[in-house]
Amino acid sequence: MIERLDTDILILGSGGAGLMAAVHARQRDRRLKIVVAVKGLLGQSGCTRMVQGGYNAVLNPADSLDRHFEDTIRGGAFLNNQELAWTLVEDAPKRIIELENRLGCLFDRNEDGTIHQKPFAGQSFDRTVHKGDLTGIEIMSNLRDAVLESDITVLEECRGLDLLDVDGRICGALLLDMRSGKFLAARAGTTLVATGGAATMYRISSPSLEKSGDGMAMAWRAGAAFLDMEMLQFHPTGLLVGRSIATGGLLEEGLRGAGARLFNGRGERYMERYEPQKLERATRDVISRAGYIEIRAGRGTPSGGVLLDASHLGQEFLLRHFPGMVERCADYGFDLLCGPVEVSPSAHYQMGGVEIDRDGRTNLEGLFVAGEDSGGVHGANRLGGNGVADSIVFGARAGAAMAACAASRQLEAVSDSRIHELVELWSNPFRRDTGEKAFPLRRRLEDLMWEKVGIVRDGAGLRQAIEELRALEERAGRVKVSGGTAFNPEWNEAINLANLCAVAAIVARSALVREESRGAHYRSDFPAPDPAWLKRIRLLRDN
Repeated sequence: MIERLDTDILILGSGGAGLMAAVHARQRDRRLKIVVAVKGLLGQSGCTRMVQGGYNAVLNPADSLDRHFEDTIRGGAFLNNQELAWTLVEDAPKRIIELENRLGCLFDRNEDGTIHQKPFAGQSFDRTVHKGDLTGIEIMSNLRDAVLESDITVLEECRGLDLLDVDGRICGALLLDMRSGKFLAARAGTTLVATGGAATMYRISSPSLEKSGDGMAMAWRAGAAFLDMEMLQFHPTGLLVGRSIATGGLLEEGLRGAGARLFNGRGERYMERYEPQKLERATRDVISRAGYIEIRAGRGTPSGGVLLDASHLGQEFLLRHFPGMVERCADYGFDLLCGPVEVSPSAHYQMGGVEIDRDGRTNLEGLFVAGEDSGGVHGANRLGGNGVADSIVFGARAGAAMAACAASRQLEAVSDSRIHELVELWSNPFRRDTGEKAFPLRRRLEDLMWEKVGIVRDGAGLRQAIEELRALEERAGRVKVSGGTAFNPEWNEAINLANLCAVAAIVARSALVREESRGAHYRSDFPAPDPAWLKRIRLLRDN
């Protein structure tokens, strides 16, 4: 059954970018109908809620926008779209004021009442605003309340499948109500993609489990332009918890900023070999690569990791500043207070994504993108604390711009034949008598990406990966699913697999093109940065 829905603004995703867009669109024009489709539950899904560290903003008179901008550009290895980077830096303080004074967030304070800001790697000034080490929960709880208090329609456990278009203009999306198994054709004046990235295509990763690159894959199939998809960030310190789904969950960067140290399996403080000046406060790409090399060289722990030790900072300090980290470790049998904890680099964040302008507009009329789905802000490497700022800043800008656009835009008449064609496509797994299962293919994808398109890459491995990804995409298109359509995890995993394979292929192709090492992209066959490659890689799908 196909249900219908008309709205002025359709928002796919309910992390910081999606909810901030909804709040700002409602603030801009209270007459507009706004619908937010949430793959999980409102305020309890997506990655903004998982942010531990904080939000970078210039608030101290001794700091400056210029310094934050320079840190961001240097961290991004000069590959950033500088207009977008400046917009991030300029708007971030305004949004912090809004989060506190309008939305009710309460960030940690100094004794004089000013907002406390802590150190993060790659920054020349301590500018990370936080709520202990549970900053994301503080932001998302208040954004959720703001949405619930507004006249905004929320569709929970409802995922996007494909964007709808008329003559190249995006005019909504086909959705799947996962609770009922019914399809929903949503016509919209403007559509925002803010579903997050696809780092879960790797064996060890940190994002929330429902993240599968849905928005990126939808935008790619619709013809959106993408930038620098080879730039995928690995966080240096993801927990190792065996085969548990908790493996990859992060121990936040503030621990290293406060003085936590990294050791290999031999007890050597190995960052002295890789970055003797900054040590554990080097940028994420440097520390992740160092840990990966130690592990691959046989100097890791028996479980294939390295060790993070914060015990010398003292129990009182850790309990006061990092209670969430102490509790997280304890949940899995580790004692952060008294000794080292086993960690590994963990696939974390995509710097590449859909090409946007300052207000989230794309090359496709009617389509806006914000947050991790977008590219250009962070260049080749994102600084810790700039991610949630990105989502909040560009979510707000996109919401206001969408409201201005939707107010004068008529809903397009989407052809029934196109809607039925997409419904048939996504329903096909139920009709097959034979076919593979999605879960084993997902594991193969994760292993392939970790081994061939991971922290250290080379041309031969990337070419092999591209060939196998092509085969995996074909196999994913022949997956068989059993049971009914309502609450069917097997079907949803088949959809996840299709989207992850699509995004993985773009990442691998882009990584093969860039014949240098820059930021998060490291080619062992081209180990140095090359000034000739100080340019962005732009990709468009062949139709």
